[in-house]
Amino acid sequence: MAQLEGYYFSAALSCTFLVSCLLFSAFSRALREPYMDETFHLPQAQRYCEGHFSLSQWDPMITTLPGLYLVSVGAVKPASWIFGWSEHVVCSIGMLRFVNLLFSVGNFYLLYLLFRKVQPRNKAASSVQRILSTLTLAVFPILYFFNFLYYTEAGSMFFTLFAYLMCLYGNHKTSALLGFCGFMFRQTNIIWAVFCAGNVVAQKLTEAWKTELQKKKEERLPPIRGPFSEFRKILQFLWAYSMSFRNLSVLFLLTWPYILLVFLFCVFVVVNGGIVVGDRSSHEACLHFPQLFYFFSFTLFFSFPHLLSPSKIKTFLSLVWKRRVQFLGITLISVLLVWKFTYAHKYLLADNRHYTFYVWKRVFQRHEIMKYLLVPVYIFAGWSIADSLKSKSVFWNLMFFTCLFAVIVPQKLLEVRYFVLPYVIYRLNIPLPTTSRLLCELACYAGVNILTFYVFLNKTFQWPNSQDVQRFMW
Repeated sequence: MAQLEGYYFSAALSCTFLVSCLLFSAFSRALREPYMDETFHLPQAQRYCEGHFSLSQWDPMITTLPGLYLVSVGAVKPASWIFGWSEHVVCSIGMLRFVNLLFSVGNFYLLYLLFRKVQPRNKAASSVQRILSTLTLAVFPILYFFNFLYYTEAGSMFFTLFAYLMCLYGNHKTSALLGFCGFMFRQTNIIWAVFCAGNVVAQKLTEAWKTELQKKKEERLPPIRGPFSEFRKILQFLWAYSMSFRNLSVLFLLTWPYILLVFLFCVFVVVNGGIVVGDRSSHEACLHFPQLFYFFSFTLFFSFPHLLSPSKIKTFLSLVWKRRVQFLGITLISVLLVWKFTYAHKYLLADNRHYTFYVWKRVFQRHEIMKYLLVPVYIFAGWSIADSLKSKSVFWNLMFFTCLFAVIVPQKLLEVRYFVLPYVIYRLNIPLPTTSRLLCELACYAGVNILTFYVFLNKTFQWPNSQDVQRFMW
């Protein structure tokens, strides 16, 4: 069975890379000039490729650190020495974009290794399910699309997934180092380094929690009653655990590489005067709570084979009726957050090249009441996501949702690219779905990819005041 799994994996990876190369060729023919954010990234990478690393050569419009450019130079420069290619060829747009295609291969392999590590291997069918899950996530529409453009998505995903894998294997120094590399691609990736540390803490807390429950069971202590009894028990346990110097010293010895990384991040923020480098006018942090609701909806849409079914809806409605007071409170709080904390970034309102522009215009701007009518959908989506993660410990869930909050809520701009990493982490940790649901998910992703690639490559348009060709994209 293990040998067959290896054959299946090799076939899936080879076919995916072949299709990607064909698509890359189509992209290269249609898109010979930098497009969108590439107009900043590509010239900067080419300056690095030519050996110009001084700060005076830095484009102030770039808001991320130079991880992508440094890795690109390290990847393409040896080609000039080995094959004797000229600098013009080595530092060309096509070669630099191809770096992300190489990252996509690495991401495929890392996803497979993570599924093998995270998911139990006690069923004969799980090998097929793991490979199908890997293939499905590898062609996840938003992530897959940006494999063909010179954006930070593929490299950011690679180093974050690699850090997570090393964390799961207990190699925390390597994990922290890879977390630093991910931070060099996108500053918010520091949160996923904290997630790795939180994963270690959650594991230790879960072990101690199980011991505590077993002790109470043996002592036959009377259970605490009340609507929030479980919550109170967990808080009491966390307080008692954190009061132990021995427990804290064990956690420190396990997580010190991540603590050092977070310390270096804090030094960077102080020296830099903020998280963003370059132009900060369009990247101001705010408390954009509805971003959580958008992420829940995004996850429900792309994971509908796993999260949406008649039985799930029936269970949810039954739970709402049973706990109507709690759900009424959640609904009122959600409405308040939507009312007071909804922001529309100027890019979202002005840039009609992105799909989010049309979603916002045709759904949220159709009528003022629309954003409130969607609150029940947000609540169902959030409950369905939490329900799908019930196989994970309460401490893991607490850590994941805290990191999710920290990553997306401060973002003023509604940008689906920001949802990709947390979505992949989420999808890695739900129980392996059935083969039929995975095939349904894969078919839907393939359909969305075909449609978005066709529209991007063939349905071009021009703005009235510009001769440049514009394209629709995520």
